Amino acid sequence: MKIGVIAANGKVGRLIVKEALERGMDVTAIVRSANKTEAKKVIQKDIMALTREDLEGFDVVVDAFGIWDDEKMNLHSVTLNHLADILSGSSTRLLVVGGAGSLYMDKDHSQRLFETADFPKEYLPVSRGQGKSLDELRKRNDVKWTYISPAAEFDPEGKRTGSYVLAGEEFTVNEKGESYISYADYAVALVDEAEKGNHIRERISVRK
Repeated sequence: MKIGVIAANGKVGRLIVKEALERGMDVTAIVRSANKTEAKKVIQKDIMALTREDLEGFDVVVDAFGIWDDEKMNLHSVTLNHLADILSGSSTRLLVVGGAGSLYMDKDHSQRLFETADFPKEYLPVSRGQGKSLDELRKRNDVKWTYISPAAEFDPEGKRTGSYVLAGEEFTVNEKGESYISYADYAVALVDEAEKGNHIRERISVRK
C-alpha cells in the first residue's frame, strides 16, 4: 500500500508515518520544511501548493494538518477543501485527522461536544474550525474521505498499546467514564482504517 502523510512532521503525523512503515507500507512524508520523520520518501511542499499530480498513485493520503492560531482557524476548511478538490474523482482515499469537539452528544445529533456548557473555552476555536471543515467535507460525494475523531483526551505522550475501541458519530466513554486515546494508539487505528477502508464518506471515532 502506498500512503502519503501530509503534515508528517507534526506529533500525530510522525507516529502515523512510523506505524505505517512498521507495517511495511510504502510511505511518503509530505512536509513544508525539512523531513523529521522516519520516511525515506519526501515531498517538500506547503499543503496549499500540492497538486493533483503530486498525489497521483497514492492509495491513501492522510491529512494530519492542524493549527492553533485563533485567527487562522479558517485554514482547517481552506486546506481540506483544497485537498478534496485535487483528489476529486480519483481512487485515492483521504483520511482526515479530526477533532473530538464535533462528536454528537445524543442520538438525534442535535448537540455537539463543543456546544455543551462545560466545554473548555480554550478549545472552542479549534473545535469550531474543525467542525466547520467536517460539515463541508460531508458535502463531497466526489472524494473517498474518512474523518477520524479522537477521544476528548488526546494524549501526545501516552503509550502505544495497540488496542482501541472504534465508535461512530457520537461521543462515548469507557467503563470508567473516560474519553481517552494516546496519539500512538490513534495512529494504530488510523493505519488500520487505511488498510481496511471500511468507512468511506463517514466520520468515525476512536477511544480506549
